[in-house]
Amino acid sequence: MFDQGFPANPESPQCPVGTTLQVISTRWGALIVHYLLNGPLRYKELQRSLGDISQKVLTENLRQLEARGILTRTVYEQVPPRVEYKLTELGQSMRTLFDALWAWGEHYQEAVAQS
Repeated sequence: MFDQGFPANPESPQCPVGTTLQVISTRWGALIVHYLLNGPLRYKELQRSLGDISQKVLTENLRQLEARGILTRTVYEQVPPRVEYKLTELGQSMRTLFDALWAWGEHYQEAVAQS
């Protein structure tokens, strides 16, 4: 399977697929990026979009993605405080990856529905 020049161990630091998976390592991380591809969102908007996610898990995932340079967190000094999350240029560069995931997901759903 890995005879085409790919590292044998996907967790190897030299493996680009492993690197990508580490960046969006959780189900929620990938979905957060997916929703932010359409533009900045406030915390509650993200939470509503994601559905069944706890505040703790959402906060952890947002902090992780921010630490990895995928999104930025902007706090607006107003009453009540407003926080907005936006993908960085690096995060936006994942658009083609997520477009491919979307297309494959549609293809898979159609294939399953036909069988």
